[in-house]
Amino acid sequence: MHKMIRSILFDFDYTLADTSRGVIECINFALREMGLPQVSDEKVRETIGLSLRETFLYVSDTAYGERSAEFERLFVKRADMVMADLARMYEEAHESVSLLRDQFHLGIVSTKFRYRIETILKREGLLSAFEVIVGGEDVVNHKPHPEALLKAVDALNLPPDEVLYVGDSVADAEAAQRASIRFVAVLSGVTKKEEFKRYSPAGIIDTIGELDGLIQSWAY
Repeated sequence: MHKMIRSILFDFDYTLADTSRGVIECINFALREMGLPQVSDEKVRETIGLSLRETFLYVSDTAYGERSAEFERLFVKRADMVMADLARMYEEAHESVSLLRDQFHLGIVSTKFRYRIETILKREGLLSAFEVIVGGEDVVNHKPHPEALLKAVDALNLPPDEVLYVGDSVADAEAAQRASIRFVAVLSGVTKKEEFKRYSPAGIIDTIGELDGLIQSWAY
């Protein structure tokens, strides 16, 4: 179970950072430009971590599904203007990354575009801490498909059983399970603790700041 971990991969949204303000702005901008009804902040927060196509299908009537490409174009247009400025790294993320970077190979696997993640990390002085970043533009199949995780593992040249993935959603948990990678759930998103249990996570923590303590508690 607890073979030595050499790398930790993180989801980004709701795991290392709160990007909800930007996502709310961009979704409602796109819907407004398309002449479609706006959606509540709560409903938007439930989409964080989904692909843009899945997001559009979730927040709009399925009758508009054929307009997903238009939605994606408008979302990205607005996101390029506001997303990085509205994103806020969790304070615990700064502390955890600074602590873990000297012990493990770190990476990020997210549906958020890689260039946007890099912009935020650079602003926060954390970009150099991550050896690999796989974003939404780097894969064909988004989580819960394991493609992105396996691409990151391949880039690190490590076997999956030496890698840990940390995320806040069941899509993260399922992707890790399908990639044969151990998973730790963090409850900083909208997913409840009970929803993770069917994936038999290696641990469940309230914030990313508890990760190092959890790992240290494992007996190798």
